[in-house]
Amino acid sequence: MKEFVPVVILITASIDEEAEKIANRLLTQRKAACVNIIPKVRSLFWWKGELDSADEAVLIVKSKASLVDEIVSLVKEAHSYEVPEVIALPLIGGNPDYLSWMSDELGD
Repeated sequence: MKEFVPVVILITASIDEEAEKIANRLLTQRKAACVNIIPKVRSLFWWKGELDSADEAVLIVKSKASLVDEIVSLVKEAHSYEVPEVIALPLIGGNPDYLSWMSDELGD
């Protein structure tokens, strides 16, 4: 049995519908215990040597470290961007009841 190592994964998407599609895919395939969607953020970034900007949605995905590679692959398949943002952050603590719920939902 692998140790449960909780992570939060941040993903940006071009439109709310794309964010919903990605969230539903992650949830139905049991790669995430929960996904929050923040519907509109303004992103400023470098792209191909030039400053660019976009209105995006942000997904906050609650998952476990052992699923990060699978999540990256699923997002890349479903995403419209050439290089989608998918970054995983370790959780160093939190409500033990919530973390236990996450572990239960994601299984071994």
